[in-house]
Amino acid sequence: MVRNRQEPPRSSRRDPRIEDAIYSPRSGIIPQAKVSGLTVRDYGTAEIADHALALALSLRRGVLLHHERQRGPEPYPWAYIDTPLVARIQQATFGILGLGRIGTAAALRAKAFGWKVLFYDPYKPNGTDKSLDIERTKDIKELFRRSTTLSIHCPCTRETRGMVGYDLLSLLPRGAVFVNTGRGEVVDLDGVERCLREGIISGAGLDVLPQEPIPEPAHPLIQAYRNKEEWLTGRMALTCHTAFYSPGSFVDIREKSSQTIRDVLIDKLDSNVITPDME
Repeated sequence: MVRNRQEPPRSSRRDPRIEDAIYSPRSGIIPQAKVSGLTVRDYGTAEIADHALALALSLRRGVLLHHERQRGPEPYPWAYIDTPLVARIQQATFGILGLGRIGTAAALRAKAFGWKVLFYDPYKPNGTDKSLDIERTKDIKELFRRSTTLSIHCPCTRETRGMVGYDLLSLLPRGAVFVNTGRGEVVDLDGVERCLREGIISGAGLDVLPQEPIPEPAHPLIQAYRNKEEWLTGRMALTCHTAFYSPGSFVDIREKSSQTIRDVLIDKLDSNVITPDME
C-alpha cells in the first residue's frame, strides 16, 4: 500500500509521547507545547491593498484637506490649496516595507497609478523585483530616503516591533505621505507625531495603532486629531483597523479558518502554524 506522503509515519501516530502533536511534512512532529496557534493569513488581501492606496491617494491628492476646509460656516475659497500634501503621483516613488501578499497587491496597484515602486523585504528571494517589474533595495534606510509615499505591510515580530521610529521616519523626503495598514506595533507614534509637526511627513493614514482599542488618555497625536487642532487639519486619517473589512472578506475569514483547521488537524499539514520563535 502506498501511504500519502503528507501523513506521519504509522509508528509516530501510535507513539503516546506525541499524541498531542501536530505533524509537519517539512519539520516532522511538532509538539503542541511548541505551537502558539494558527493564523489565517490569506483573506482581505485585496481590501487591505485597496485601503492602503485609498489612504495614500486621499492624502496625496488633498482630498481630506479640501473635505475639511469646505466644512463649517466659513469655508475656504473655491480654489486649490498650496500645500506639500498635494504632488504629482506619476514617477514619484511609492515605498513598501514588507512585500508579502498584501504588499505585493499594493505594489501592483501603485504601479497602475504611475508610481515607481521600491520595496524592502530581506526575506524575499532574489528575482522578486524582476518578476513584478519593480525596484528592490536591501537597505531599509534607502527605502525611507527615497520614498515620497511609504506604506507599511510587514508583520509584527520580535524583529519588527517598534522598528519604525523617528530615526527612520526622519529620513523620508520632506512632505512625504506615510501609510500603515500593516501592524500598529511596528510604528512608534511619537516618531509619527514629531515628523508631522516638523513637516517631514505631510500626511499620515493610519488604519492600525500600537494599542487597540485606543487607551485613555489617548496618545497626544490622537488627541490632536480628535480635537481637530489646526496644524493637523486634513493631514491625518484614522480608520479603526478596518482595512480588511468587506462583507466578502467576512465570508473568506470563516471559510479559510475552517480550511486551515482541516489542513492541520485532519490532513496533517503545517498550514499557517505559528511556533513561539515566530512571535
